[in-house]
Amino acid sequence: MSVEKINYDNKEILLVGTAHVSRQSAEEVKEIIEKEKPDSVCVELCQSRYESIMDNDKWRKMDIIKVIKEHKATLLLVNLILSSFQSRLAKQFGIQPGQEMIQGITSSKETGAKLVLADREIQTTFLRVWRGLGLWGKMKLFMMIFMSIFNDEELTEEEIEKLKTDDMLTMALSEFSTSFPQLKSILINERDMYLAQKIKDAPGQKIVAVVGAGHIPGIKDRINSDYDLQELSKVPPTSKITKTISWGIPILIFAIIVSTFTIDKSLGLEQIGTWIIWNGSLSALGALLAFAHPLSILVSFVAAPITSLNPLLAAGWFAGLSEAYIRRPNVEDFEKLPADITSLTGFWKNKFTHILLVVAMSNLGSTIGTIIGGTDIIRKFLDVI
Repeated sequence: MSVEKINYDNKEILLVGTAHVSRQSAEEVKEIIEKEKPDSVCVELCQSRYESIMDNDKWRKMDIIKVIKEHKATLLLVNLILSSFQSRLAKQFGIQPGQEMIQGITSSKETGAKLVLADREIQTTFLRVWRGLGLWGKMKLFMMIFMSIFNDEELTEEEIEKLKTDDMLTMALSEFSTSFPQLKSILINERDMYLAQKIKDAPGQKIVAVVGAGHIPGIKDRINSDYDLQELSKVPPTSKITKTISWGIPILIFAIIVSTFTIDKSLGLEQIGTWIIWNGSLSALGALLAFAHPLSILVSFVAAPITSLNPLLAAGWFAGLSEAYIRRPNVEDFEKLPADITSLTGFWKNKFTHILLVVAMSNLGSTIGTIIGGTDIIRKFLDVI
């Protein structure tokens, strides 16, 4: 573990760089805080991650139907997949990742220091990443994260070394950030800016900041610059190009079908059939692969052709709500959640994660169906004219 001392505006800041897989990190964090007796202790956590650590009953309190209605199912699934990565790591090494952050929280309370949650909200980071990608990039990111469920192999020595400096979020998406360099700015650079600003804004003259060792160079480079935390916390609105495409494609499909009817009514009916079959079948197939209830599969089939024509709706939401009403998670599902997310079987068997998979798989099938069905409709229209 490395410790960097910085003097900023009459403040003494100690950056404590921790190794996320080191058993000694937590002990060293405890020793430093007890020795230095700082006015503030900053930890590399956001409010939601802090609550997850401190509230063991958080999952029991979660309403899965409310999650789906608020369109947060996919985001929650991504968070759980990242949690499964942490849980597999804990199982492999017999340690709890993030223990040094927990120790920072505990020691701040014991010494009477002000606790500062210095990292940006993980939801904000994900949404900034998501909005910065096109349709293909979103599909690739989703598939990469989703396929990680199937990966139950132990970490290699190279990955273990990376964990000594990178945080979980950075490592989990490191492969993808190679293909999309703009992610590095959002995942690392922006968070370095955010951390630097929160640390130097912490109250008191002496501050101890517990962060992943990989963030220390970036924080040191940025500590003397000022950053607008509100600006860094903004979720950029959907781009005009994305809005145009999301609304333009359904309008185009609808216009083509109407135009075809004026030329050849039978072909127009055939186009409608094509749209329903491709959208409904592939969305239903996605629900089937997620082992959804037969009624939920039917719902996804019926909803997909309609929701694909409205960017404000998604087939997976309807399939997920159906699944939630039919197979609503019970207390046992929430109690088993930490263990179940460590395996592919657990993801499918636990009713809570199972519902999220139904939402995600139905939506993915509907998206593919829209592409294939829309392409086929356009081809038929071009043939007839």
